[in-house]
Amino acid sequence: MAELQKNSVTGSPLYRQTLRRRVIKDFRRNRLIYLMLLPVVLFYAVFHYGPMYGIQIAFKDFSPGLGIWGSPWTGFDHFRDFFEGYFFVRIIRNTLLLGLYDLIFVFPASIGLALLLNEVRHRIFKRTVQSITYLPHFISVVVIVGMMVDFLSMNGLINQLIVMFGGEPISFLREPSWFRFLYTSSAVWQQIGWGSIIYLAAISNIDPTLYEASKVDGAGRLRQVFHITIPGIMPTIIILFILRIGSLMVLQDEKILLMYNPMTYETADVIGTYVYRKGILESSYSFSAAVGLFNSLINFALLFGANYLSKRFSDTKLW
Repeated sequence: MAELQKNSVTGSPLYRQTLRRRVIKDFRRNRLIYLMLLPVVLFYAVFHYGPMYGIQIAFKDFSPGLGIWGSPWTGFDHFRDFFEGYFFVRIIRNTLLLGLYDLIFVFPASIGLALLLNEVRHRIFKRTVQSITYLPHFISVVVIVGMMVDFLSMNGLINQLIVMFGGEPISFLREPSWFRFLYTSSAVWQQIGWGSIIYLAAISNIDPTLYEASKVDGAGRLRQVFHITIPGIMPTIIILFILRIGSLMVLQDEKILLMYNPMTYETADVIGTYVYRKGILESSYSFSAAVGLFNSLINFALLFGANYLSKRFSDTKLW
């Protein structure tokens, strides 16, 4: 009965008129804020939501000559071909493993660096370390992979050191067993400094009186980290962890394309590189669109699942 009464009130002309006045009043009051928001809304509308009509390519036999609307429908044929394909298991395995390695090693590395920097009291040393760890984020992926090639080639510095100590040179970039280690370790170097910025900002918002009270109670630096600092930034960690879970199967495809070669496809070929080869090199636009759509749906499901679990077991959630 109460629900029926509520629906009748919200559907009344008087309620709609009051709501319209509130919206107009809010818009007039915050018109500058809405004006600042307009470019962001237009960007996402034009470059993210607008192109979504092209999703239908995944269900068609797309031909550039016929266009999107003129191409014939094929239903789920491209998805079926992908699931039954010879490379399906390899691609999914490599994508999940590299995503999990990023989650296990790269994600906590930024937290650890932020905790360590927070304990540094020498300002000049602290800022120097921060600047050094931030720099790799601004280096082009092409330059980073070029540096890796120079250091890890058969005549590179690493192999020269190995030979100097009596070992045999290793073909790092041609051995499938080395690819995941090189990709993950270089990702740690690239992202550890930049990722720590958010955690340092969260740490700065912790009430300093908590540390003073803990000192009075006899707590040392290590106990303060585990009982004050980490719980204080835990909501930030959970939010970023949920977002990372939601992009578990989104990797640095450009970096992988520059690093891998046919000899390392066994451990290096992922969904992004497979889509590139099928869509760009082989012009299988519909098939690659189907694979990309499948990847997006999996990430979407992972994001909802992670948020649901976080909402159920903690007070922190995205929505």
